Amino acid sequence: MRFAAVAATPLALTGCGTPLSTLDPAGPAASNIATLWWVMFWGACVLFLLVLGLLSVSLLRPAMLAAVKPMHWIIGGGLMMPIPILVGLLIAALVLGEQLLPRAGGAKAMRVEAHASQWQWRFTYPEIAGSAESDVLHLPAGEPVDIVVTTADVIHSFWIPRLGGKIDAIPGRENTIRLQADKPGAYHGICAEYCGPGHETMSFVAQAHDGADFPAAVGGRP
Repeated sequence: MRFAAVAATPLALTGCGTPLSTLDPAGPAASNIATLWWVMFWGACVLFLLVLGLLSVSLLRPAMLAAVKPMHWIIGGGLMMPIPILVGLLIAALVLGEQLLPRAGGAKAMRVEAHASQWQWRFTYPEIAGSAESDVLHLPAGEPVDIVVTTADVIHSFWIPRLGGKIDAIPGRENTIRLQADKPGAYHGICAEYCGPGHETMSFVAQAHDGADFPAAVGGRP
């Protein structure tokens, strides 16, 4: 029972199963981020167990370690033990992180504009004729979308945890993030950068629709 409670602690701390959970991915970008989190978590667990094992031996069998020379501790414990795990974590981070970037010359994604201001988000769809601005981000399920993030005032941060990572909205700049919702549904988003006394109210909903329903959802003409 105690082991089960300890094993469940990481899930409780990261909010798995909540609307803002990063460990309940609903798109390819979020899946890569969640996978990287688990790789880093288990890598850290391996290092922790190795150190705990050495500590246990030093307390229970001190004579076994008394004969080990200081240089052997430096090479074995300081280099040979952590380096393979850290190199593995680095490779996983590079591979998974590189997959988050849009491929040059790849399939063109639909453009959606997300404009931040204190303290709300407004979304427009310049490629869809007749579409209307709204405070709900509408997405076509199963298709990648390039979200161009801008701001009217201070720095904000656009984040839909179940669909992908964060990107800042910086005055005078356009920053783009590519996201995809695997299936229809509502996904919660927030401003992840403190932007003033109304920051805590600056949330929004991303609603993913079946392809046939998407144009009508944004008020577009067929």
